[in-house]
Amino acid sequence: MLSAETRLADLLSQYPSLMDFLAFYSPKYELLRNPVLRRTLGKVVTLRQVAEVGGVELDKLISDLEAEIARLEGQPASKEEILKEIILDLHRGVPVEQLKSRFASLVSQIDGSELAALEQKIIAEGVPEEEVKRLCDLHVDVFRESLDEQKLPQLPSDHPLQTYLEENKHAKELAGSLMSLLDKRPFPYDELKGQLENFSQIDKHYLRKENQLFPLLEAKGLSGPSSVMWAIHDDIRSLIKQTKSLLEEKAEPGKVISAIKQLVKMTDEMIYKEEQILFPTSLDVLTEDDWRRVREGEAELGYAWIEPPPAVEAEPPKSQQVPTSDNTFPLDTGRLSLEQINLVLTNLPIDITFVDENDTVCYYSEGRERIFPRTPAAIGRKVHNCHPPSSVHVVEEILTAFREGKQDVAQFWLELNGRFILIRYFALRQGGEYKGVLEVTQDLTELRKLQGERRILDWRMQDL
Repeated sequence: MLSAETRLADLLSQYPSLMDFLAFYSPKYELLRNPVLRRTLGKVVTLRQVAEVGGVELDKLISDLEAEIARLEGQPASKEEILKEIILDLHRGVPVEQLKSRFASLVSQIDGSELAALEQKIIAEGVPEEEVKRLCDLHVDVFRESLDEQKLPQLPSDHPLQTYLEENKHAKELAGSLMSLLDKRPFPYDELKGQLENFSQIDKHYLRKENQLFPLLEAKGLSGPSSVMWAIHDDIRSLIKQTKSLLEEKAEPGKVISAIKQLVKMTDEMIYKEEQILFPTSLDVLTEDDWRRVREGEAELGYAWIEPPPAVEAEPPKSQQVPTSDNTFPLDTGRLSLEQINLVLTNLPIDITFVDENDTVCYYSEGRERIFPRTPAAIGRKVHNCHPPSSVHVVEEILTAFREGKQDVAQFWLELNGRFILIRYFALRQGGEYKGVLEVTQDLTELRKLQGERRILDWRMQDL
């Protein structure tokens, strides 16, 4: 059992290979390779002092040394702990080849699900997601030999993963087409623009992952890897945008070639991570009901390059099938309590009024700043009575057109006290049956002044 007072010389005498372990553990321990230093200082230096010199926590150093000693003695720590240490060693700067050599038998046995779980674990233990993102390609490189041997099972044609795989085939083909144009002369700016525009449909592929697949993985406790992947999606999107700008400007060919090669490389690496890590992990943790939920929401987001798969027969979410006693109400997409519903409606940046199929005012939102005055006395009134006589006939025309199915939207705008106001009426239907009208009023004065961009990172700037 190691302690703070264990002498380094005694440790290296019993386990000589720990010298290499420590040398890779921290650059400051490279001095241990100096035999003179080992014979002098090594005799008196304790692990407490070693930790201080290396700038590492003593308990962590002792724990890692004990795990390495256990491995050397043929009594290894758990596979999970050793694999986690491999990943952490990467973040300490240990070269990939060194780790592959030290743990050859172990790294050849890992699968995609285990790697995803490892990344989740180190994020949960405090390694920043940005750091995991920065080194995720190295994570893959360490375990590539094992990952290459994995094969996804045959999937039904309507399975969401099969759709992703088909899109990946198209992405690879388009990436090849982009690369084939780079040697053409004169430099084919217009052809590249057309190909890149087509290639940019990959955004739909990423949107479905982010909005349909990732939420269900997060519900299973796998939020870290999906967050890392989402950040890389954004890098690819940004690079597509930059490359489009270079082509528009007819920038120097070398810059365009460099950008496209980087884009193709990043896309290829993402496809590999999907097919060898994300997809196997998803198959392991998601149920048939989960996959149905993934498929049901995909059509709204769209597909990249391929025909939509067969429609899934709608099935009410379980939250609507099983009544609960938590005072929440089942909605089409989730459950909310009365308090939450009221909170949402009163904080919308618009005014809304609901008139039912009998032309009766049933509700209006009480926001911070109403555009037109409303009082509780309006509730229960006929909507005709809420408008001045000069406009009642127009209101009746709109309601009649909505009721008869001739119109679904009526909108108009006006300037009022220096403000630009948009007013829209929407016919509400359920199963084709008329259920009333939603009136939406919005002050667009400040919104009409917006120009350029303000990205989410600038959120602290003064709001409108």
